[in-house]
Amino acid sequence: MESINAVITGVGGYVPDYILTNDEISKMVDTTDEWIMGRIGIKERRILKEEGLGTSYIARKAAKQLIQRTKANPDDIDLVIAATTTPDYRFPSTASIVCERLGLKNAFAFDMQAVCSGFLYALETGANFIRSGNYKKVIVIGAEKMSSIIDYTDRATCPIFGDGGGAVMLEATTENVGIMDAVLRTDGKGLPFLHIKAGGSVCPPSYYTLDNKMHYIYQEGRTVFKYAVANMSDACEALIERNHLSKEEIDWVIPHQANQRIIAAVTQRLGIPPEKVIVNIERYGNTSAGTLPLCLWDFENKFKKGDNLIFTAFGAGFAWGAIYVKWGYNGNKE
Repeated sequence: MESINAVITGVGGYVPDYILTNDEISKMVDTTDEWIMGRIGIKERRILKEEGLGTSYIARKAAKQLIQRTKANPDDIDLVIAATTTPDYRFPSTASIVCERLGLKNAFAFDMQAVCSGFLYALETGANFIRSGNYKKVIVIGAEKMSSIIDYTDRATCPIFGDGGGAVMLEATTENVGIMDAVLRTDGKGLPFLHIKAGGSVCPPSYYTLDNKMHYIYQEGRTVFKYAVANMSDACEALIERNHLSKEEIDWVIPHQANQRIIAAVTQRLGIPPEKVIVNIERYGNTSAGTLPLCLWDFENKFKKGDNLIFTAFGAGFAWGAIYVKWGYNGNKE
């Protein structure tokens, strides 16, 4: 019997309309456009400002576009995985809300939390459901409303993050395309350097936690930068070696969009020329689990069937990895 693999058959995406520029941020905190562009490489980011809308709204818009583009029957969707760190609620899952809003009656759904590596982890997880032979159509979403966990008086973090997300359809194939291999790692060392202190079971919400701004992202940038470059590079190298790929055979590297300098450092280490690296951080900032699918959504028309893509990400935890994807279709389809 031919072995079944999972292949991406379509992409959807969504970013909110409101554009938060560096000039606007420089009115909130002591920073400048030059500083932000030089240090991080971000010009603007999208913010979901409408009252009462959360991550499920972004996820739903991306998944709805995906279903339309792939002409999928909603009744045929078996599973929805939503990678997010900014769920609408502690419970129920954001994925369950997406199912209800889109009328996906036959799907089961769950959220996955690996912060900026969430989409990588969810993609490999979704692929394994397809490979089991029991599931035919799986939607994998990476979506975030990062503005909901940002302190806009903290100049160390507020310029970095934005809202948005994307979704991909995974289906079964017996062709030599799809999610070929993954190197995923977690080491737990990252807790002190990147976290949200309050709101969980260790430190539940209280007047004290609110007064002390303990519900926002805390990041030690230098430490995170160092670990991100080393670990993303190592994961990519391991993946490339294991699959006997030469640098010339890699058509595209799609890195997590956290910081332009991290992207440059990682791809230089790998010896990949800049023209093969997908970058849109300048327009969207860091949308955490949303960055990788947003890159696919933005640049879909560049990908051709059989192209070798390397995805890589690094996030809180620390959680990181790389995935090798052989692209399954010519991307200029609408």
